[in-house]
Amino acid sequence: MKKVIVTIGIIILLVGAFVFYNKLYLPPLPIEHISKKTVIEKVNDSETRMVKLSNENGQEWYGIKGNISAADEMIKEMLDQNGWIFKQKEGNGLFFERHGESLIVSTQMWTGDYVLVKIPANFNE
Repeated sequence: MKKVIVTIGIIILLVGAFVFYNKLYLPPLPIEHISKKTVIEKVNDSETRMVKLSNENGQEWYGIKGNISAADEMIKEMLDQNGWIFKQKEGNGLFFERHGESLIVSTQMWTGDYVLVKIPANFNE
């Protein structure tokens, strides 16, 4: 009986370690070709506050450690450097204009500590 309890305990411990190591307890990512663990590592290990994570389907994905309002300010700053003028914010979308073109950037609070940002890839052309 003791062997069965010890075996079950070890299995539970191994499964728990696997879940924790691979960050399986975090919410799903809207980005297809990157793991949760990679996102956390890239954002935490970066010297910049806004980290490019992926470029998929004509969209660039960035990760930010912080809250939505801090992310909004970083986005405005980055796009201002590329000539985009901030117009308004509605929900999770930030609206910008440049030379008659419009650009919509969306933010998403992924966890309590990380924000994901989706920007059309042609924003810096």
